Amino acid sequence: MASWTPCYYKVILESKLSIEIVKGSAKFLRGYETADELLDWISQNTEIKGLAFVGRSNTGKSTTINKMFGKSTARVSKTPGRTRQINIFSFSLSQVEGKFYLFDLPGYGHAQVSKEMLKNWRKLMDTFFMNAPRGLTMVNIQDARHPNQKADQSLFEYFEHFPLDVALVFNKMDKLRTQKEKASVKKIAKEFTSVKQIHFISAEKGTGVDALSQALVGTLL
Repeated sequence: MASWTPCYYKVILESKLSIEIVKGSAKFLRGYETADELLDWISQNTEIKGLAFVGRSNTGKSTTINKMFGKSTARVSKTPGRTRQINIFSFSLSQVEGKFYLFDLPGYGHAQVSKEMLKNWRKLMDTFFMNAPRGLTMVNIQDARHPNQKADQSLFEYFEHFPLDVALVFNKMDKLRTQKEKASVKKIAKEFTSVKQIHFISAEKGTGVDALSQALVGTLL
């Protein structure tokens, strides 16, 4: 059984049921648009454990979050690149005392924003990754139809500078119509040798989401 240091995370050993995310337990705490305010929050919460979801615009990141944590946890926008802030939630695990944290990061790789907005976004993201609590796992969502784009490659090059645990999720697998397309994605996945986990899902249909959720819970214990 995995163990952890903070005494306020206590598994109730008497129960034999599997530990899982309690759907509907996610509570919105605050959204941060400025790097200074975000850094202030992080500096006061250095020992937390949680999951940070990041992906290109329109990869189904919000849909994945909502499938895992409950409907309407993350806002689903029809306009790619609309969200420019980092939204922080607390959530619970069954049989485990204490709070865990969900970070919904704005989508990257969308060009239709002003230079000033892009500058502020980069500063915000730089601040997050440079100061992220070490108890976080970064969950990168990619569109299986368009995997490993230039923006994704830049993100992973950036990750190399920090001691981050990363889980890679290829979403929208149901949109791939041929075995050749599916084999191509899995071949590309093998190139990501530094990640801790790789998953293939369809958030819209729910395929593979339970397995993803259980695997990510394992990183919190």
